[in-house]
Amino acid sequence: MNADRDIRYTIDADTGVATVCLNRPQSLNALSFDMLTQMRSAFEQAAADDTVRALVITGTGRAFSSGADLMESALNPPRDAQGRLDLGASLEQHYNPLIEAMIAMPKPIIAAVSGLAAGAAANLALLCDLTVAGRSAYFLQAFVNIGLIPDAGGTWLLPRHLGMQRAMGLAMLGERLPAAQALEWGLIWQVVEDDQVLAAATELAARLARGPTLALAHIKRSLHQAMDNTLPEQLLVERALQRDCGQSQDFIEGVTAFTQKRPARFSGR
Repeated sequence: MNADRDIRYTIDADTGVATVCLNRPQSLNALSFDMLTQMRSAFEQAAADDTVRALVITGTGRAFSSGADLMESALNPPRDAQGRLDLGASLEQHYNPLIEAMIAMPKPIIAAVSGLAAGAAANLALLCDLTVAGRSAYFLQAFVNIGLIPDAGGTWLLPRHLGMQRAMGLAMLGERLPAAQALEWGLIWQVVEDDQVLAAATELAARLARGPTLALAHIKRSLHQAMDNTLPEQLLVERALQRDCGQSQDFIEGVTAFTQKRPARFSGR
């Protein structure tokens, strides 16, 4: 993708890691509709590319993202058939397809969060499979401060991960959640020094890219399904996906490496 676009999409051929970089630092990487479309396209491209085995999403400059581009919405507000303001339309057209593409992505997605991650951007980062944040980073459910509810999956994510009281507090009070607190609450995976965020996330992605690709995809799929399944339903999911993994070349390699007492060399097949 071209450097003058709202995101930069690059692939490291040596590691199999693709990087999606939000590239509007002058607006703290505020999420424009064009950026959301480009992000979705990048995720779809990575999903279809067998040379990509893991992804990192990060932001240029001093913030991950300040959330939705309110200036764009003010200049070109979405309207319904009666001419009334319709923010639901922008979710349906731009945000929801991106969230669905992220969840459906069979490859691990790692968020590298520096500085501010606010509003929809906070929820994008927290919906990644693993989230790495700098010590000074923070997450902000800013919606209530302008009279809105959390979106981009926030109302689904927060109570499931935090319980109702903490979810209500974050959503209703609109206060900063420091990275260290997010880590303590189990909302993110790792906190590192501010100047090590991207390196740590990329190293984590490279480790996953060396892993058993099918098993990682099925881990992601099964854990998401478990959020809504009963135990008997989930046992059926495990049976089907384990059968699939057991027929992969990576399983054969894993068992062979174990018996030979050497590290496994997974091929992603």
